[in-house]
Amino acid sequence: MRIGLRYPNRALFVGDLILIAVCVMGSFALRLPLGPLFIYYLPQAFWMMGIALLVKPVVYYTFGLYRRVWAYASTKELLLIISAVTAASVIISVIMVVLTTMQLYQGFPRSVLAIDLILSILAVGGLRFTLRLLAENRSKSTDTNRQIKRVLIVGAGDAGALVLREMQKNPQLNQVPVCFVDDDPAKQNQQIHDVPVVGTLKDIGRVVDIRSINEVIIALPSAPGKAVRQVSDICRLKGVPFRTMPGVYELIGGKINVGRLREVEITDLLRRTPVRIDEHLVGSSLSGRRVLITGAGGSIGQELCRQVARWRPSELILLGHGENSIFATLLELEGIYPGLPIHPMIADVRNLDRLSAIFENQMPQMVFHAAAHKHVPLMEVNVEEAITNNVVGTRNVVDVSLSYEVERLVMISSDKAIRPSSVMGATKRMAEMLVLDAAHRSGRAISAVRFGNVLGSRGSVVPLFKRQILRGGPVTVTHPDMKRYFMTIPEAVHLVLQASAMGEGGEVFVLKMGEQIRILQLAEDLIRLSGLEPGKDIEIVFTGIRQGEKLSEDLWDKWANFESTSHPDIVRLDDQDLISGTELKNVVGELDYLAREGDANAIVSLLDEVIPGAAVRSTPPPDLTTVY
Repeated sequence: MRIGLRYPNRALFVGDLILIAVCVMGSFALRLPLGPLFIYYLPQAFWMMGIALLVKPVVYYTFGLYRRVWAYASTKELLLIISAVTAASVIISVIMVVLTTMQLYQGFPRSVLAIDLILSILAVGGLRFTLRLLAENRSKSTDTNRQIKRVLIVGAGDAGALVLREMQKNPQLNQVPVCFVDDDPAKQNQQIHDVPVVGTLKDIGRVVDIRSINEVIIALPSAPGKAVRQVSDICRLKGVPFRTMPGVYELIGGKINVGRLREVEITDLLRRTPVRIDEHLVGSSLSGRRVLITGAGGSIGQELCRQVARWRPSELILLGHGENSIFATLLELEGIYPGLPIHPMIADVRNLDRLSAIFENQMPQMVFHAAAHKHVPLMEVNVEEAITNNVVGTRNVVDVSLSYEVERLVMISSDKAIRPSSVMGATKRMAEMLVLDAAHRSGRAISAVRFGNVLGSRGSVVPLFKRQILRGGPVTVTHPDMKRYFMTIPEAVHLVLQASAMGEGGEVFVLKMGEQIRILQLAEDLIRLSGLEPGKDIEIVFTGIRQGEKLSEDLWDKWANFESTSHPDIVRLDDQDLISGTELKNVVGELDYLAREGDANAIVSLLDEVIPGAAVRSTPPPDLTTVY
């Protein structure tokens, strides 16, 4: 056993041997009066001492009492000591009783065993926790010449208590927890390990001044981004350094690992309350209907499938050309809604014959058209693909929907369709024209919805920024004044569903999204909410605005008429300045021909000619990975 022990555990072992003997003799001395009776039972005491010296060290070693750093002992270690001593005492008791029963020596007072158990717990535990006290005093004396930081902990929950405990256990960190703040009324004026809760988040500025705080630690791992921003803004105003909590040990030691960032909720970045839908209206329009969703494997399409499935359509048809994404959507929905009839259809919206066959077999009553190429830089260098997919594909979906008497159709558009400066935006504007023209010709409930930028969707800025942050930076932004409207994926889908329920035909629905958010601000928020500091932990680099790129987007043309709807956050546009009828048919036919011929320059010229306010660029952007 001695071979496996290292200093200071060798010293602990020797100390335990001495204490074992002392405890055994002490138990007899406490049970029996010193005198003839004590001397009479002295042989039994030596027997018990010998057995204890053999048994207890072995049990203590088995329980790991010689493999721990007792300078950091805690309640867990105390429970371990109690377990080890109790186990050893039980073994000794059994041995002593057996020996007595076998009449190998005279009996003894059985209460001695209980007294020995109590003394042993006190002795073994006392020895080890004395080592902890000595270590703490030694650390304090060593750190007297170091600068001690007075720390305010934001959050008096489990995370905050753990942060506090680490500080108290590790004085070498030079951090003294002064107080907590927490918004929970039940925690006010309470103490956690002798550290008081002195106010709420709004009191941080006052607490920093009154208590001379040198650093703030935000121990709110599950708090919304609004709360984290509130704290960080106050700290920056006061000039006090702060850290969020990506992981407790990285936080305490100042070692921030970008591989263990705080998980950022998309709504944290929105800077407004997410929009909700009229559940009753949407539910009544979807329940019991045959619903077809194009682009069902994309970010928006998948969320559409999830939301539509909630209201139990009679059938749900998943249409997309990517087999893997459609299969993933199918598996997810089957797991959540096992009784729902789901039909996965692998098809390209550019294939009119295939679309016609699907519509003839499935006979959908409602169609959500989400299939489209949406990545702006990539479409600048793939102009023909943008035309065939976004324009010709939309024409095909509209035509088969009319042929098979679909009751409702909703097409997903983009704010980049307004006075477009990109190929993607121009193709979306053409798709809007096709949808609105079909609505006016047929009188059916065919509508379009216009999105801002969708946070978290594939190809959007948030996943890009997250990847850059995980790599340690830099985060790339084109221009410090670049700004956009933003919405979440659920918000985008809610807008589509609401539009499908409200639409009477020929409308473009737009969500009120408040003020535009600067891309730089979005990048800074994402870095901070990940537990890092922009410019310090993660660098932000400006790559320069691209040719033809707008600094901001619009949701509608200045001359467009719009009116409110039954939903307070959705407006209805009545766009009259669009080409339609035979003229539109001819333009789309020409675009289709030019795409098949591969004449990108002619396509761009035609788009600029027919779309109001268009200024489509033909020069590819220098950096395809910089989204904004």
